[in-house]
Amino acid sequence: MTPRQLELFDSTPQPGGDQPPLRPTHSARTRPDSDAKLAPDWLTTRPEHLASGAKWREINLGGHTLGFALRRSRRKTIGLSIQDDGLSVQAPGWSTLSQIEQAIREKSTWIIRKLQERAENLRLMALQEAQWRAGGRIPYLGVRIGLHLDGTQDARYIGDPDQPRTADMLSLPLPGDALAERIRDSACAWLQQRARADFEQRLDRYLAMAGSTITGSRLSSACGRWGSCSSTRRIMLNWRLIHFDPSIIDYVVAHEVTHLRIMNHGPEFWRELERLCPEFKSARDALRRHQPATLPLL
Repeated sequence: MTPRQLELFDSTPQPGGDQPPLRPTHSARTRPDSDAKLAPDWLTTRPEHLASGAKWREINLGGHTLGFALRRSRRKTIGLSIQDDGLSVQAPGWSTLSQIEQAIREKSTWIIRKLQERAENLRLMALQEAQWRAGGRIPYLGVRIGLHLDGTQDARYIGDPDQPRTADMLSLPLPGDALAERIRDSACAWLQQRARADFEQRLDRYLAMAGSTITGSRLSSACGRWGSCSSTRRIMLNWRLIHFDPSIIDYVVAHEVTHLRIMNHGPEFWRELERLCPEFKSARDALRRHQPATLPLL
């Protein structure tokens, strides 16, 4: 049996997945979101490469032309999902194009909202590129620290890594003209190393408070979740949490430790979480404004 995963936040619901199956009917009411102000290229840009077996198609949606990748499969229902390249549709071989288009129109509000979020995330990630340079600044434990390139053999933190300040610097073993990609990879490697040590200390503290034990823990780089706890008592924590203020990291760690005893989000769960982490509500609200894939953005 596959271990059950409890996520900090629910994953983006995708019609055709855990939702009721999409079964297009001619009597169904369509709800095109005609009020959405979307730039046309958000909707129509064809990716450079399509998945194997996929074909590019377009449909008029809410006054805009929506492009999507269509792939036929053995599934019994029409499934929609928002991928890195935009809207992806999987449909059974027997479904007609009109049925597929109607399924898209029925979910137009969801599609447009998710495409808006995708476009904003892409914009924010583009802004991140400016940070990966000598003199750039990245968030670490809630503080923006500077990046310094000195070509030495090892990354060095100039300051106290346990109590960072804005004047601190992360010195990377790269030449001053290093490409942004190399700077990003080097900085992220250091951040992941720090995340592993920092999270282990917090886990030990909250496990002792809860009187619980785990079978293991590891870092995650998932794009849609901050943490998870399986029925086999293994905890995963997203390394990108190291960007945040310690109070937010504490909330996520305490959240997953609470799941060791209570594998749901009922009233008892929230009472126990509040006992472990009394200020969890403010930390939870702050974290909800971010998605793992868009960091660092602090």
